Amino acid sequence: MKSSRRDFLKTCAAAGIGGFVFSNSALDVTLSGKPNILMILTDDQGFSELSEALHPEIPQAHSDYLSTPNMNRLGRDGMRFTSGYSPAPLCTPTRRCILCGTTTARSGAEFKSSWVPSMHMTIPKALKRANENYRCAHFGKWGEQMISTPEECGYDASDGMTGNMTGGMPKSLNPDIPDANHNNTAPFYINDEDPKLSPTVTSNAIDFMRTQVQAEHPFYVQTSYYAVHLSVVCKQNTLDKYEQKGVPDRGYTQAWAAMLEDLDTEIGRLLGELDALGIADNTYVVFMSDNGGRGTVPGGDESRLPTNYPLTGAKHSLYEGGIRVPFLVRGPGVRAGSRCHTPVAGYDLLPTFYELAGGKTHLSDEIDGVSICPLLTNPNNGKVVRNPDALIFHRPNRKFSAIRQGDYKLMLFWTNSGEVSSRELYRFDPDPREEGMDITDAQPAKADALQEMLLNYLESVDAETPT
Repeated sequence: MKSSRRDFLKTCAAAGIGGFVFSNSALDVTLSGKPNILMILTDDQGFSELSEALHPEIPQAHSDYLSTPNMNRLGRDGMRFTSGYSPAPLCTPTRRCILCGTTTARSGAEFKSSWVPSMHMTIPKALKRANENYRCAHFGKWGEQMISTPEECGYDASDGMTGNMTGGMPKSLNPDIPDANHNNTAPFYINDEDPKLSPTVTSNAIDFMRTQVQAEHPFYVQTSYYAVHLSVVCKQNTLDKYEQKGVPDRGYTQAWAAMLEDLDTEIGRLLGELDALGIADNTYVVFMSDNGGRGTVPGGDESRLPTNYPLTGAKHSLYEGGIRVPFLVRGPGVRAGSRCHTPVAGYDLLPTFYELAGGKTHLSDEIDGVSICPLLTNPNNGKVVRNPDALIFHRPNRKFSAIRQGDYKLMLFWTNSGEVSSRELYRFDPDPREEGMDITDAQPAKADALQEMLLNYLESVDAETPT
């Protein structure tokens, strides 16, 4: 360990990181126009769980069985980030990280954390610092054990302290069954009015957007959908469609595919409302998932192709299947049909939104993310400056950490006493598979360099270690 926390933060500030942003002349007209921002966060949707591939050279990372036309539309109308990552392989840590612009090493890698979001910089606080006229709302799943309410974090409207149970879990869907779980209850449920509360989340967001447009306030709305989380709930007519399609191509079920399409329909309602309000040209729409897809779903057939194929692993893991997710951006200055291969993460959104809203001053030394505005207008040659120059992932309770720099990714595995027990080095160019692709022995110097960078960062933020 070579760098102290103080030296590390000093380096970040000098480099323009940790809350410092640089203006991007290509977006100047947008910044002066006070753009609206619509953030769409789905739950447990993997990189391959779309009906169109995000990367042209990884065509197998999609499913012809699924139907996601509105998600596809966002990609066609804007930019597909082919190496977009959730900050964590689990829902609540990702939500904290997105909210505060932090890595899990800084703000906690599990449901429970000592990090109190309201005591730190947050997306709504940053937007209001950039322009006091911004109005912010959060609808849908807030998270488990988040400690702070959305309003305490700066939101003007929200659904409150919601979690998995709000959107439907065995105990809430089966109140008459003692100790209800996924093994003693139905594998799916029919709800023709409000499956997974997706229509309600959409309607709340639409009402808020209409109110702000009428009041001439720029807005930020985050719709954190409960779908396609573990308990499967869908409409009957959508399920009928997939029953006619026959056997799914992967380990998910017909009802799960129907739930995803019901969710896609709600995203279409959001996009349609932006058009109806006449604000689509001045609104950024960001779409991503809170973590990779689940390895199994209730009633699924594990003998079929894995749900995250061709990625290795699934939710809870720091292999690509657990953290590489759909990541789409549409908005002013973003070229339709463009793709960016630069790795980005959900914790980059806070500084990105701050810059889009016109913010230029220092926010906080605790922010790990950087603005990705240079990539939005120049996906091939735009530069983002990080310190360290990599994405960081940390889950000590599961005894692994990871670092992604350019095409390379290093996985570190920990002993119970907090020592490095083993490591694996991969190169994605662009093949994202990890199983059987470890190149540590072939490139030990690269593995050493990434390991040192990762360990230095973990020390600088006093990251939790395995115990």
